[in-house]
Order: sequence, then structure tokens, then C-alpha cells
Amino acid sequence: MIRLENVSKSFTLHNQGGAVIPVMEGATFDVARGECIALTGNSGAGKSTLMRMIYGNYLTASGTLKVGDVDVARAAPREILTLRQHTLGYVSQFLRVVPRVATLDVVADPLLSVGVARDEAHDRARDLLSRLNIPHTLWSLSPTTFSGGEQQRVNIARGFAHDFPALLLDEPTASLDPTNRETVMGLIEEAKARGAAIIGIFHDSEARMRVADREVNVSQFTPRRVA
Repeated sequence: MIRLENVSKSFTLHNQGGAVIPVMEGATFDVARGECIALTGNSGAGKSTLMRMIYGNYLTASGTLKVGDVDVARAAPREILTLRQHTLGYVSQFLRVVPRVATLDVVADPLLSVGVARDEAHDRARDLLSRLNIPHTLWSLSPTTFSGGEQQRVNIARGFAHDFPALLLDEPTASLDPTNRETVMGLIEEAKARGAAIIGIFHDSEARMRVADREVNVSQFTPRRVA
């Protein structure tokens, strides 16, 4: 479902004379349906950079990066947007939403955008918000006013609202209390059971050992730098 072949990435520092900094080369692995891969490696090895390349936020310098039938490395912006709408979900660490939109609508939005009826989308959103212990009294309010922990749980609910065939998870259990952590673990296991291909960053070693089928050490793709 997700396949990387010889993917590389570099950054150009335009404010420092156009210096080119290579950050990744030769990244090659794949993720099957129903499989969860954990990205590991030293701090700064490029785990988050790799996730952003898969999601299309960063352009690759070379290689092939396919999610389903779409080569993200070469796709047009419209293709990337369609991929994100229907195929590739991303649960980041931070909630980014339009202010003044009710929490219920924030969580239901991924379903509404693919044509799910409003009542059905809201039912799914209510179920997820309840499971993640967001009080009913907050559902009509904008999550921009919530605590950090509440925003994180709303973000998780939004990410799992639609049954994406592929998911990217960036520290989904970070800072959660045991009850909500267990709920998130259950959501990941449910996604695997229905056949989602998942790539995650899990600094929570117990979570990683529980849901990941194998690990990919991103440090092996770090270019050697000559002093």
C-alpha cells in the first residue's frame, strides 16, 4: 500500500549562500495492508521529514514514493489533495483548524468531504469524542479554546473518523493519560484489523511494541557527511 524506493531529500539554505544539506538518501521499504511500521532512529535522523514527504508536504529530491497508485514524489498538487481526502490520513501532534468551527464538525469534516451524510458523519464523530472522553458540553465549541490534551484527543478523533486505507501517526499517544492512551491503542488496532497500512513514530516504547509489526531505523538512510 505504501512503497518507498531510493528516496532522498536535501534542503537548500537560501539565506546561507544556497548551501545544500543532504538529510536522507536511499530510503527503501514498503508497508502492506494491515501492517504497522514504526519509524525509529536517532534524534534528527529524519523520521518527521520522512513522514512529511509521504504526506506530500516536502518534495523528494529523487526516488519513488507511492501510496496506492499515486507516486507522491511526482504527483500534481490536485492529486495530493485527492490522496489526502480519500486515501492517506495524518494524525499530527498539533491540531490545526479554522477558528469558531464546532468540535463536532471538526471531527466529522473528513467524512463530510467524501460525501458521507451529515447525520452519519456526526454519529461517527460523537462516538469518537465519547470514546476519547471529550465532554459533551464541549462538542458545540471550537477546539481552539481547549486545553492541549483535549486538542490532541480531538485531533486523534478527526484522524480516525474516516477509514483511510493508509495512516501516518506522529506520536499519537504522547502525553495521554492511561485511559485515553488505551483508547488510542484500540483505534490503531481496529485500523490494522480493517486493513489500513500504518506508519508511525512512537517514542512510547510500550505502544510501539504493542502495535508495530516491525521497525524501520531511519538512521540507516542518513547520508555520510565528510568533515
